[in-house]
Amino acid sequence: MVSASKPAIPANTIFITEKAASKVKEYAARDSMEQFGLKVAVKGGGCSGLEYVLDIVEGPTADDKVIEHHGLELYVPKMSYVYLAGTELDFSDGLNGKGFVFKNPNATRTCGCGDSFSA
Repeated sequence: MVSASKPAIPANTIFITEKAASKVKEYAARDSMEQFGLKVAVKGGGCSGLEYVLDIVEGPTADDKVIEHHGLELYVPKMSYVYLAGTELDFSDGLNGKGFVFKNPNATRTCGCGDSFSA
């Protein structure tokens, strides 16, 4: 049995899955936001040194790199982009927890909950 493998995420972008993009759009609709995108960033903190930050915002700042996937704009601050390039953002609603999941090839260590990492 041959399984189709998913293509690798290019190292120079950040990718959001269709499921995660749909969930962001659902949250924005719930909050009656007509114009929005997803700010994806990192900040110092957490048990591994850096924490992921997600926020639905009206638009990018002058410092943000804008990436579009599945009809959703991602706004990534240039300082965060170094730590996030090549990352896939997915959404899980399985038995092991519900929420956004980062698959970050730059993370050299992650905490048990997956909310923080070191690079």
